[in-house]
Amino acid sequence: MLTPIWQRSLWPSAWLAIALTTQGCTTFAPRPMDEVSFKERAETQVQGGLIVTVAVPTIKEAKAIYGVDLARRGIQPVWIEIKNEEPITYWFLPSGLDPEYFSPAEVTYVFGSSTSGDANRAMDEHFERLQFRNPIRPNSTVSGFVLVQLDEGFKAVDVDLIARGHAKSFTYIILDPDFKASATRVDFEALRASKEIKDLQEEEELRRVLEQLPCCTKNKKGTEEGDPLNLVLIGDKVDIWPAFIRRGWHGTELVWSASLWRTLKSFLRGSRYRYSPVSPLYVYERPQDAAAQKARGTIHERNHLRMWLTPLRFRGQEVWLGQISRDIGVKFTLKSPTISTHVIDPDVDEARTYLIEDLAYSQALARIGYVKGVGEASKDAPRMNLVGDPYYTDGLRVVMFFEPRPRTLGDLEFIEGWGRTRTGLIETPE
Repeated sequence: MLTPIWQRSLWPSAWLAIALTTQGCTTFAPRPMDEVSFKERAETQVQGGLIVTVAVPTIKEAKAIYGVDLARRGIQPVWIEIKNEEPITYWFLPSGLDPEYFSPAEVTYVFGSSTSGDANRAMDEHFERLQFRNPIRPNSTVSGFVLVQLDEGFKAVDVDLIARGHAKSFTYIILDPDFKASATRVDFEALRASKEIKDLQEEEELRRVLEQLPCCTKNKKGTEEGDPLNLVLIGDKVDIWPAFIRRGWHGTELVWSASLWRTLKSFLRGSRYRYSPVSPLYVYERPQDAAAQKARGTIHERNHLRMWLTPLRFRGQEVWLGQISRDIGVKFTLKSPTISTHVIDPDVDEARTYLIEDLAYSQALARIGYVKGVGEASKDAPRMNLVGDPYYTDGLRVVMFFEPRPRTLGDLEFIEGWGRTRTGLIETPE
């Protein structure tokens, strides 16, 4: 006997509901928070009578605290403690940390089991107890988690507090000890303690010195020139790197078995991999100290940069020299140890301009200017990088100064007399 049409039309919906329900079922087994050691990595800052402490559990620690695998759904808890010794009440704004943060009930719904009402209630109560709750009244301490989107490697944590007639902002950059970031192989303390460091005080002297920095990246032997060094960052690390993370940039993984496997899967699926490794290029006879990328739709497309800490300081702040370009595809080549490499957009000035526009929205970019760099190369007579990709450029490098946030677009200053750019935001006489 044939099944009636109305019943046949119900079957797909019913099976879909069963599938979704089954997918949502999970084992709920939390551990007491005090038994998880994530607070040993907590960082504290003080402004006036406000003492703010932040810690970010690893993926495994978060699973232990919440009793479910939050990372499987792209969720990450950030723990915040605020001690208020001022005579006014403050409110914490979670949207400043992540405008797409999750509510406890939302996460309970995702992980809850439809077959056990008691388990759902227990999970809901547990998530509610862990959540940070406003306000922070005078002479009180409030602590708890905010559930945000997952970032591996580095987490920029922005804590904005407001009261009537008052506003205070705190910024942290928290490293994930379980993530094999490319920057973890660098001994930054040794670089910062070098006796060769030169501290500059005057802007004109800074401009002259920046123009004398290396023009290009090189191969490991130092015998061939690669991509142009078209970028300089100046500021405190707590202002520079959170600005990138705030705008959706991510650190890169070391080249190792897991990262190679994730890269291969992304290549085969045509998906993106936010932490894909970048190949080593050399300045100061060493590979990049730090690398970051802004992934697009697939692993073939991304904006990426490499940075080297220079032996320079400007008024006590670090000076980083770097290279930025836009990846637009993948090719096979014997010039790469992995037999494949990305193809760059030949208009490298476009990627440089994009970075300025992007970081202008980070709330930390304060000033920009241009100095001489690699020298001009026209579209009709381009230069080549180490894997044979052509590029053309006006030959300048942008200099970007970072300061503590929040800064608006109207606060952005342009340094007059620091070069002329073909594609940048400003035109100034040389």
